[in-house]
Parts: sequence; C-alpha cells; structure tokens
Amino acid sequence: MVVAHSSQSQQAQLSSSKRKNRRKIHKKPGATAQEPQASSSHTEPSDEELADITDTLSQPIDTSSLFTAPKTTSTDDANDDDDELMIDASAPSLSVPTAAPVFPPAAPSKSKALLAPETRRVPMPPHRMTPLKKDWVNIFGPLTEILGLQVRMNVQRRSVEIRTSKFTKDIGAIQKGADFVKAYALGFDVNDAIALLRMDDLYLDSFEIKDVKTLQGDHLSRAIGRIAGQDGKTKFTIENASRTRIVLADTKIHIMGSFQNIKIARDAIVSLILGSPPGKVYAGLRTYSV
Repeated sequence: MVVAHSSQSQQAQLSSSKRKNRRKIHKKPGATAQEPQASSSHTEPSDEELADITDTLSQPIDTSSLFTAPKTTSTDDANDDDDELMIDASAPSLSVPTAAPVFPPAAPSKSKALLAPETRRVPMPPHRMTPLKKDWVNIFGPLTEILGLQVRMNVQRRSVEIRTSKFTKDIGAIQKGADFVKAYALGFDVNDAIALLRMDDLYLDSFEIKDVKTLQGDHLSRAIGRIAGQDGKTKFTIENASRTRIVLADTKIHIMGSFQNIKIARDAIVSLILGSPPGKVYAGLRTYSV
C-alpha cells in the first residue's frame, strides 16, 4: 500500500511539471516577438560596416566646394591683356601715314649754322662813358673768358653791344652779360658787378624817392642826406647789414643783391625817406644782421 501511494505521487508531480512546461512554451513566442523590436532600435554595426566607415574617414575632404572663388576685377583683366599684348622693342616701328611732311633729323653742324647769333645793345649814360673807357679791359675780359661772348663798344651810339659766338655754351650767357654791363652803367663798381656773372640769385632793383613820398626842395635834400649819412656811414651800414650794394644817384636808388636782401635794404631806405631817424633804422637792421 505504501508503494502504491508513492507511485501516485510521482505521477502527480510529472503531470504538474508538464503543465508548467506547456505554460512556458506558450509564453515564449510573445517574448521573442518583443525582443526583435528592442534589438532593432539598438542594433550594433557589423565589421563590414565599420570597415566602410574607416575608409571614408581616411579619404581627404575636398573643401573647394565650401568657398566661392573670388571674381576677377577689371584691373586684373587689363593686366592680363597687357601681358598678352607685349610689344617687341626691337621690331621696326610702323609709320602712320599723315598729311604733314616728315623730314630726317638734321646734322649737328647744320643745326648750329641755322641759329642766328643773338645780339644785345646796352645804352651807356654820358657821364659813364669816361669810366667805361678806363675800365674797358676789366669789362670785356669776364664777358669773353667766362661767358664766351663777343663784345664791342660803340662810341657813336654810346652803347655796348654783345652777341653770342660759337664758344658760348650757356643759353642764358647773353642775359648775364647784359645785366653785368647794365649794373656798371647804373654806377656799380666792376668788382661788384662781376658777382652777377658768377652767381645766379643776384638781381637789380631801382626806384625813385618820389615813388615813396612826394618831396620837393629842402625836404628832398634832407631825405637824400638821411639815406647817405655823414660821409656815407648810413649807406655803408645798410649795405653791410643786408649784404647788398646800393648806388645813390640823385633821386634814384639802385640796389643789387638777392631777393630777400633787396627787400631788407629797400625797407630800411623807405623808412629813412619817410622821416625815421637813423638810430631806429639801425635797431631794425641789427635783428637781420644777427
């Protein structure tokens, strides 16, 4: 009897285990259906896909498409055209037909022969003819040696005639020579007038006392006396302070020097003509001499 009970209990256990297995089998298809959905959302890449990704990353990236190329300006086009249109300097030049006649260049000897010599005539005052004859050697020497001019003294016309020659090199030589003779005619010394030939920034300036102020009689005489001073002291002081040369010929005043120095001397003389005392004029010149 005891054995019968044990066999029945074993059969009951087997039947219960089969039922449990059936329940598990029925539940597995639903669980397997949910697992592919989860795996589909979190799938891991295969080895072939990883190899393709590494190959694409190792290739160089072309960045030219990311940036637009700058547009060429008109100047670049012009430079390109200049480079293309290079002209050969050795190539013979093509003459453009024109209505004007074309002449070949003249020879140097012929061009010199065609130039007519230029002539200047400087009049000489009557009271300067006698000093001119005495200093004639000192006058025509610098004109012929320094400037290469031809000079002659015309006694009948009371003038000095100057003209260019084949030895004249400077185009302004005849003008310098005319200024030199004119300075001597105005009353300047020969040694002072020679400075006009050697320096380019020297000029002549002339004016009269009546151009500054209308004076007559004793008033005019006193104005001339203030300009000259005692024994010419005032005139020499103005010359030394302004570095000019002054000629006082009656009512006419001639000044030779540079442009700035002529202005200084002229202002001093004008102040003397207007009645300023010499002491005040000396004080004004002292600022320029320093």
